[in-house]
Amino acid sequence: MLTGSLVALVTPMSEHGSLDFTALRQLVDWHADQQSDALVIVGTTGESPSVDFAEHCELIRAAVEYSAGRLAIIAGTGANSTSEAIELTRCAHAAGAVAGLSVAPYYNKPGQEGLYRHFRAIAEAVDLPMILYNVPGRTVSDIQNDTALRLAQVDNIIGIKDATGNLQRNTDLLLRAPTDFACYTGDDATALPFLLMGGHGVISVTANVAPLSMHNLCAAAFAGDLPRARDINRSLFALHTDLFVEANPIPVKWALAYMGKIGNGIRLPLTELSPAHHDRLIQALQQAGILPSTSTV
Repeated sequence: MLTGSLVALVTPMSEHGSLDFTALRQLVDWHADQQSDALVIVGTTGESPSVDFAEHCELIRAAVEYSAGRLAIIAGTGANSTSEAIELTRCAHAAGAVAGLSVAPYYNKPGQEGLYRHFRAIAEAVDLPMILYNVPGRTVSDIQNDTALRLAQVDNIIGIKDATGNLQRNTDLLLRAPTDFACYTGDDATALPFLLMGGHGVISVTANVAPLSMHNLCAAAFAGDLPRARDINRSLFALHTDLFVEANPIPVKWALAYMGKIGNGIRLPLTELSPAHHDRLIQALQQAGILPSTSTV
């Protein structure tokens, strides 16, 4: 079971929107050096809705190659078409990803039985461990805890990323989940209490810009070092919230470009971060110790 800080990695692009594999390799190297616990490639933060099928598969293959065993690579493999999700999962399996992250189908609004059959069909079609991904704020579809626990009984379905940020709901899931079913949060702002309640890790946006700090936050929580965990979380909390001043991944890609880690590229329909938010993001980076306090736009 993977635990700790699993980075919801951005997809670097040129200012014209083409994929930047040189920057991707550099990000993978940086996260390996910074002790990130795993990388999640081509998820929401990786602009999965904006890359085509061939690009999606190539990004997974490249991440596995660049990691060279230093970091586990989890591949975003979800789709609102069950057949497409199966094909993406096959790509991830062939590339050598350790698991697929499969989002609840979006737009077509399946019910709980439809969600169950969708994920079961993927798990039965491809021999790759699957992590369910529940983010109803984006998909409208909501994998209820009872459905997640029903799916936990299906071979190959090994865990869930819950991005609701609802700690009451998270607690119920953690109390009832099998011990070998991994529970991750997708909400950085509530990651610390989630971990202290027994969660296994965070699939983190913040870790894109503060990888070592997020790794250390998880390690402190697992070790029961609450004062250290609180201190780290306090320094990161502005990032946890301000990286969502506009739709993810707009702010985090801007922050990484400002840090010199990637170029300025993002694909329509997303656009560059509004200048009105630049100072706010810089201050959050300064508070986290990522930038010196003298930095300006």
